[in-house]
Amino acid sequence: MVQSMRETERKYEVPSSADTSWLPELKRVDGVAKVVERSPEELDAVYYDTDDLRLAASSAVLRRRTGGADAGWHLKLPLSGDSREEISSPLTDTVPDALLDLTASRTRGAELKPVVRIRSTREVRHLVDTDGTLRAELCVDTVRAESLRAAGRHAAWNEMEVELAEDADPALLKAVDKKLRKKGIARAHSPSKLARALDETAAGTTSTRAGSSDDSAGLAEDRAGAQVLAYVREQVRVLTALDPAVRRNRPDAVHQMRVACRRLRSCLRSYRSVLDHEATDAVRDELKWLAGELGAERDQEVLMERLSGEIDALPQELVLGPVAARLRVWNVVDSTESHLRTLEALGSRRYLALLDSLAALTERPPLRAKAAKNADRVMGRAVLKEYGRLAGRMRTALELSPGPERDVALHEARKAAKKVRYATEVARPALGKPAKDLGKRIKAVQQVLGDHQDSVVARAAVRDLAVAAQTAGEAGFTWGLLYGSEQARALSREQELPAVWEHASAARAREKLGR
Repeated sequence: MVQSMRETERKYEVPSSADTSWLPELKRVDGVAKVVERSPEELDAVYYDTDDLRLAASSAVLRRRTGGADAGWHLKLPLSGDSREEISSPLTDTVPDALLDLTASRTRGAELKPVVRIRSTREVRHLVDTDGTLRAELCVDTVRAESLRAAGRHAAWNEMEVELAEDADPALLKAVDKKLRKKGIARAHSPSKLARALDETAAGTTSTRAGSSDDSAGLAEDRAGAQVLAYVREQVRVLTALDPAVRRNRPDAVHQMRVACRRLRSCLRSYRSVLDHEATDAVRDELKWLAGELGAERDQEVLMERLSGEIDALPQELVLGPVAARLRVWNVVDSTESHLRTLEALGSRRYLALLDSLAALTERPPLRAKAAKNADRVMGRAVLKEYGRLAGRMRTALELSPGPERDVALHEARKAAKKVRYATEVARPALGKPAKDLGKRIKAVQQVLGDHQDSVVARAAVRDLAVAAQTAGEAGFTWGLLYGSEQARALSREQELPAVWEHASAARAREKLGR
């Protein structure tokens, strides 16, 4: 059984032991009424990582710690700013299976081994408000680190950290920071005990950790290769970081991970002049597979939100029979099955192989000659090429009469619109406002096409629900009403589309991209 909490803290260099003039200053921070000294703690932690330190490379930490109030296994995953998510599990001799799963996207199946042991003597002070409620904890640690990979390597230092209580206002941390800085207490250079221990015991250094290759692959920032690689690396990071949230069924995590797959796949397609397609086509195929596996769960989320919203909006007299109850039962069954499908995909060898391929792609990119060319020219041509494909699909779709064939053609146009938009995202650092403007206009087209496609899918689901209701002897009136509403919604989007497309296709941004 694992538990999760958000940890927000800042680390500082420790002032001289004889200097305590900074302590009274903390009582002048808004929200802090008293500084309460607590009993010291003895902490003993063993940190685990792969041979090439894949967790450390992604700013993740896994440790087994004894002593203190929260003894157990702790997995810390980076969030934004000063925050991390800490996932804890009770003490066991080996890494708990649940934490192994949550590190899988970072370790890619490599064995986790002890790398560093860190023992700390901790002096604890609580910053409390007028009611005695804990608002933040200030700790001064005397740290002794020992490498478990290089015998006889040790390091020792002192450090201080201030950690917010779970429900405390982040402004408190900033106010404490301001008081400490006025007293000359500087922020620590190292982001964590583990990072400092790895460096100072030679258990691993920044230059030797996995994933630490030169971000530009030796190319200047204004070269096409450097900018495409920066985008690819960011999307790989996002995909990897989302994995634990997807496994725990966190809101919107599946959607965001699926989008990362699509962005990566689209980038590799659009910028084949920069990255050799013979090396990336297989990666694109596997990204398509993963997006498809995630798609069942995401599509179910979208459908449930759409249909439940429509039912809630209906006047009560138009809701005949157990419509909402049937929808909930249908959703529980389908969402459970689709989430199991997602977990099966993330637990597969195929998924780990894809992660290995993505790591190889970022660390040893298969650059082509145009990677060394000016980014603006190369990327402008790539965006315009994708736009040309979209224009062709839009022309085909708009010439067709309403019906199933046109629905398919509009769906194909929607996918092409996404590719254009993602291509403009990659190109934005090089092309600036023209790429941003075109992306914005194409997004409007994509949204109309997306709502149309969602209506196509929703109608199929509503029909299945209506059949099930009829078989059970329930009234079918409301389901028919929903089907008709979705049909009208789709027709409205089809009527809206030509004007939205004309606005996008008339954008002067395209002319500027070609210059």
